[in-house]
Amino acid sequence: MKVAGPELDGSLRQQALAQVFAVGGAAVAATAVLAVVNPHEPGRYPVCPTLALTGFYCAGCGALRAVHDLTRFDLAGAWDMNPLLVLALPFLVLAWALWLRRAWTGRPRRNLAPAWVIWVIFAVVVGYSVLRNVPALAPWLAP
Repeated sequence: MKVAGPELDGSLRQQALAQVFAVGGAAVAATAVLAVVNPHEPGRYPVCPTLALTGFYCAGCGALRAVHDLTRFDLAGAWDMNPLLVLALPFLVLAWALWLRRAWTGRPRRNLAPAWVIWVIFAVVVGYSVLRNVPALAPWLAP
């Protein structure tokens, strides 16, 4: 049984699909570059701006190396570089797939997410950024 609701017209639906595929294509292209150009070799990519300016690791430090390792099916290496990214990637892929489904069916997004979900994600990212700079936790969380 199909539930009636607001749907996007043809041109808006095409625009929504183009945006979904543009983001997906950009992600695939960036992943392909990371698969070919090894970020483990010094000088291949710029240093993280947060690390360069403050000397502290941010939540994203090690993400390029983690994605490179994932393209080599090295889950342990990716985990060593950025465990939060490894845990977040399945959710990001799921979010993209749900976005694709919404665009394909022509259903508009009702809301981003409940406020508590956004606050929990924010707290996890900030907490992870702080914890990976604690010297006692460096062997497990620092890239």
